[in-house]
Amino acid sequence: MTHFRRTTIATAVSGIALALSAGQAFGSAFALAEQNSMGLGNAYAGAAATAEDANTIWHNPAGLARLNFTQAEAAINVIIPSAKFQNGNSLAALGQPLGGTGGDAGSAAFVPNLYGSMALTDKIHIGIGVNVPFGLKTEYDDGWLGRYQALKSEIKTINVNPALSWKVTDQFWLGVGANYQHFEATLTNNVNYTGALAQGYAAAAAGGQIPASAIPSLIGATAGLDTFAKVTGDDAAWGWNVGAMFSFNGDANNDPGAGRIGVSYRSKLKYNVVGSVNFTNPTPPTLTGALAPFNPVVAVVSNTINQTRLYNGGVSLDIKMPDSASLSYYQKISSKWDFLADVSWTGWSTIQNIAIKRSDGSALSSLPENFKDTWRYSAGVNYYYDDRTVLRAGVAYDQSPVNSLDRSPRLPDSDRTWLALGGRYKYNSSLNFDVGAAYIFVKNGSINNSGNPPSVPANGLVNGSFDNHVIIVSAEANYRWR
Repeated sequence: MTHFRRTTIATAVSGIALALSAGQAFGSAFALAEQNSMGLGNAYAGAAATAEDANTIWHNPAGLARLNFTQAEAAINVIIPSAKFQNGNSLAALGQPLGGTGGDAGSAAFVPNLYGSMALTDKIHIGIGVNVPFGLKTEYDDGWLGRYQALKSEIKTINVNPALSWKVTDQFWLGVGANYQHFEATLTNNVNYTGALAQGYAAAAAGGQIPASAIPSLIGATAGLDTFAKVTGDDAAWGWNVGAMFSFNGDANNDPGAGRIGVSYRSKLKYNVVGSVNFTNPTPPTLTGALAPFNPVVAVVSNTINQTRLYNGGVSLDIKMPDSASLSYYQKISSKWDFLADVSWTGWSTIQNIAIKRSDGSALSSLPENFKDTWRYSAGVNYYYDDRTVLRAGVAYDQSPVNSLDRSPRLPDSDRTWLALGGRYKYNSSLNFDVGAAYIFVKNGSINNSGNPPSVPANGLVNGSFDNHVIIVSAEANYRWR
């Protein structure tokens, strides 16, 4: 009984940890890399060293020192993920049909970015960014075989990032920013109510209330019953980011050979998520015939489940989201070509185990995630077609922190490879337009998941692999008051 209680509750609330910053990843794991359109065209290669527009607030606040004019920019990114489960040897939960493969769990998302900057003096520059660093929306078909692990996952975040930079010398700049981040999450899944009843029947038989021989018939008579579970939660946290940038070979004049090296760091964020879990429990059917005398037992078992296991209430979770660091390189090879490169690290190993509690302090579950730190490598080029038009291209390899043993349907993430194209059109000296597009090849990720703690009778077994990819298109306008 205790084991099943932990299993069913854990299934219902396991996604809340992912909700904090989750993502059917467009960047590795939970992160959204799409923080501007200009960088998308290069697969965000050299992002901490380009410093062409106010979006450098996010990638490296030191780059504000290059922007000797007031500017504002706005971008919209359309992210279209696809996540299709390929069944292997999945198993049905006790008293339940297996179900289908869930359809395409990917859902299109619109991710906005807003930035503005200005020079206070020749040496001091300020700016502010409003963006969406983390996000998720996935939804499987009702009745699919992994319904006890995940149905719908929807995450919304917003980050406000004021920043300041200091031009130490004409070649060396420093920057710092503060980050206020808010998120909200909604996650749903089913809980195997028939399996919970079966546990109650076994306990009743052990107590002499019913004969053990009646258990199979009772399970058959109450088969196919599911609880619908919904978790909601939100929180806010503060963090910070810093950066430094060094220019060389006449960078101020964009001479051939000119270039920049940038380093940046974003801090961990600590969340104390407060939310609620709500269950919609079914009513067992009235038994007839030879099973009719067992109706009082079924009623007692059902009431016990509703009152002691699958009951509504508050939940909380403490979790520390990872820090990250980037080293970027930009160089103007000639009057026509730029080269960009980047290596980034994210400390996802901060997420190893997620302990979820009810509001009364009682422990609900301890969920192993066992994330590993990840690296992202990217390279790109710019080609100056004419005085008004810049064409961009880039590639990237992005590691996932998710391991095969702990991969779940709520986050079927895996390593990915980016191919990106983009461009800029200078409408006039004040107004620029950028567009970008990327196709992300996601490595097939195997899965063999029966919930945490593992229980095939309670949750079934999701066994197979995920065939994923992501398409991203983006557009941006930048206006400069010169």
